[in-house]
Amino acid sequence: MSHTVEILSVGTELLLGNIVNSDAQALSRELSGLGLNVLYHSVVGDNPGRLKAAVELARSRADVIVTTGGLGPTCDDLTKQTLAECFGKTLIYHPECAQGIRCFFHRMGKEMTDNNLQQAYLPEGCEILDNDWGTAPGCAFEADGTYVVMLPGPPRECLPMFQERAAPWLARLSEGVIRSRTLRVFGLGESAVESLLRDRMNELTNPTLAPYAKEGEVELRITAKAETEEAADALIVPVEREIRALLGDLVYGADVSGLEQVVLEGARDRGLTLGTAESCTGGLIAKRITDVPGSASAFLGGVVSYHCEVKAGLLGVSQALLDEKGAVCAQVAEQMAQGARRALGCDLAVSVTGVAGPDPDERGNPVGLVYTGLATPDGCWVKKLNLASPGARRDRIRTLAANHALDMARRWLAGLEPTGQDVQRGWTD
Repeated sequence: MSHTVEILSVGTELLLGNIVNSDAQALSRELSGLGLNVLYHSVVGDNPGRLKAAVELARSRADVIVTTGGLGPTCDDLTKQTLAECFGKTLIYHPECAQGIRCFFHRMGKEMTDNNLQQAYLPEGCEILDNDWGTAPGCAFEADGTYVVMLPGPPRECLPMFQERAAPWLARLSEGVIRSRTLRVFGLGESAVESLLRDRMNELTNPTLAPYAKEGEVELRITAKAETEEAADALIVPVEREIRALLGDLVYGADVSGLEQVVLEGARDRGLTLGTAESCTGGLIAKRITDVPGSASAFLGGVVSYHCEVKAGLLGVSQALLDEKGAVCAQVAEQMAQGARRALGCDLAVSVTGVAGPDPDERGNPVGLVYTGLATPDGCWVKKLNLASPGARRDRIRTLAANHALDMARRWLAGLEPTGQDVQRGWTD
């Protein structure tokens, strides 16, 4: 039979928006990889009555329930108690779990309070899921045809516990595997991509194809189900080939974290170094690059030249040019990129200068007017961008500007025209 899953996230802090429910996203990906169909996500606060109602609803529409949160030592950690009651199970004290909790505190050099031993009570007959990343053990059991897995809420504990402890227990339920491949697209909005691929998406059943809008770009996810990973991958290959043939160099990568990863890998492959010169993006490009592990192998550094004095003093931008045209023009973007390459001693450098808003600049340049530059051993290129759109926020304009600058570097590293297609238009997607 095909098993269906509901992820039930427990925690009032999730409902209040104090934290993001990243557990559900990560677990959905892991469960899909096991060939289990995640049909529902639910979030409920730390209230036993509402949690009990949520569990009863979940067991009425799914045969696998995965909970996160509520396994800790405080009075509002009630997941185990409530789930045990729902499934007619008694909580049993496990001395080995208590000893594990004591050892964890000893390793941390902290004194353990007695309330931590609450975590050593688990439903009778369950399989204990040891927690090597925190204090609260998880558990798994089957009752009346429903499979239950309980995991702690902190993401640093939840995901490794699922991968190392829960996944092997759930693997016996799997009928085949689900594999996916995500193509990243920059240069077309979601509606344009969907229009090009709509007929094909409607035709496909296995694999399936779905677009997802990201900030300033689009993901295309191809998902296939088969008896083995090899068979599922074989179903994905022709669809990926078809998409790449249609969208060409707008597809910048597959299963990558973003443009910054592709740029870093392209530079490393060619033995080149990178640098940045940023004005309106305020260091966002450098931040994104250094978020990628191993970025030090290619990225030398960046200059945030927010004021004209810094553009002239550190990057060597002509003061006469700044006096005449101001900071937002193609020539300044060019000189910023060249200045960063010279000052940092890097092989290629990207630059950004523009008006992120919320108001036009002192020279009347409109919000969304941005210039991105790229300086390389082969020369320098500049792109003029109109990134304004109805309701465009400052952070969106900055993100789009960073994307365009990175894409210029990506294209040059791939042997393509750095400025790409005409971008003298606003983004509306």
